[in-house]
Amino acid sequence: MKSIGRSALVVAAFLIVSATLIAGCGNRNDAVSHAEKLDAVNGVPVPSIEQTKAIAEEGFIYGLPLVMNYAVMNEYAVDTKSSQFKAPFNEIKNEHRVSTYEDTAVITPNSDTPYSLLWLDLRAEPMVLSVSAVAKERYYSVMLCDGNTYNYGYIGSRATGSDPGSYLVVGPDWKGETPAGIKKVFYSTTPFSLAAFRTQLFNPEDMPNVERVQAGYKAQPLSAFLKQPAPPAAPKIDFLPATTAGIKTNFYEYLDAALQLVPPSEEDKDIRARLASIGIGPGKTFELKDLSPEHRAVFLLGMKEGGDKVTKFLSSGMKSINGWNIGSFFGDRAFYKGDWLMRAGAAKGGIYGNDAVEAMYPFTRTDAAGEVLDGSKHNYTLTFPSGQLPPVNAFWSVTMYDDKSQLLIKNPINRYLINSPMLPGMKKNADGSLTLYIQKDSPGKAKEANWLPAPNETIYLVMRLYWPKDRPPSILPAGEGTWKPPGVEASK
Repeated sequence: MKSIGRSALVVAAFLIVSATLIAGCGNRNDAVSHAEKLDAVNGVPVPSIEQTKAIAEEGFIYGLPLVMNYAVMNEYAVDTKSSQFKAPFNEIKNEHRVSTYEDTAVITPNSDTPYSLLWLDLRAEPMVLSVSAVAKERYYSVMLCDGNTYNYGYIGSRATGSDPGSYLVVGPDWKGETPAGIKKVFYSTTPFSLAAFRTQLFNPEDMPNVERVQAGYKAQPLSAFLKQPAPPAAPKIDFLPATTAGIKTNFYEYLDAALQLVPPSEEDKDIRARLASIGIGPGKTFELKDLSPEHRAVFLLGMKEGGDKVTKFLSSGMKSINGWNIGSFFGDRAFYKGDWLMRAGAAKGGIYGNDAVEAMYPFTRTDAAGEVLDGSKHNYTLTFPSGQLPPVNAFWSVTMYDDKSQLLIKNPINRYLINSPMLPGMKKNADGSLTLYIQKDSPGKAKEANWLPAPNETIYLVMRLYWPKDRPPSILPAGEGTWKPPGVEASK
């Protein structure tokens, strides 16, 4: 989830490999050539040194979202002993709370909407998702995201309205007619998939109402929906244990496991063939120790450079407006078109984000002057001019994260965000503008309603605009809209 760090081992390896590559120019008896020949004799399926480095870099970028998703799935639906476990496959887990600092499986968690999470196993048969009627003033959405991290469909306020309905979710091998009583069919590219239900919470006292909405979310196999006999169960899978904390040290082992659950496609056949040439893919067990020292060194360097490219994309692949990074990089298979760097950037920025039409996510680590946000050094303010609050059909929020972990922070008032439902209890300035106080210590009782607690270190801020308006003033199209978020200012 973070780019791979530069350890002393990698630095040393870089110096060694650089020297051998330079010294070996025009000399096919150099150490690099010797390593390649030695690997060939030992039957290790490794291309040249240069090719290995390129594949490791490309493989990291391609594989990052797959690995992150695989680890979260393990923690949420497979490992019943995990502190993050939610429910087995095909069972909805309704969270009667919002995310806090104790939620660590997913980076940049949303603390606006209580989640109902459903991990789908679509191998034996499709699943039917049903929703009851939801009041029009309450936003809700069901985002369908598969093992490729493609958002392949939506149910909810924007996409299907507030009326009740039943929807069919099918795996990549399903072929059949749409059954009676089904409003729409959604097609997952992978046999395992996530359905993330988001239900708007207006205030803490509103939770019983949210629970009643959540009680109307149902999931059942197609056979049960049709009142027919169930087909044979899918074979049991021995999932490779995985955690989000283990991604850094077990990346390619996790990728081996993840690729077994991701059928190849026209877009990824070439990168998968190159990964297979170095022993990574379904049915393979990659071991870094099996490579020669030279290959191991460039492999680590390739991963490091892949991570650097993802980080660079997040900082430069979007439009910077008043210090906020604005872009649109979540979507379906057609949206990505095999752009693995964009997909990796989306996952690193905050996996399981929404399509732009469903939600926009301006984020920043700097103030309006371009200086790094640091709660140990400064207090900050964020002021929305009168009449210029974020333009949305649903609601908006500003959420605080620790910059290093991208997780919510523990704070004395248990406040992780400020959002539009809180506006009636907040104080506006004399000119009608709204100022948020972003700092580690309370700004005083008179201003505490507008206080967003910050960590005593560097800060990562994310703004969420749910169901953004598509007519001016609007943040859409991403980076080109007529509404622009104000910059964060360091207090004098």
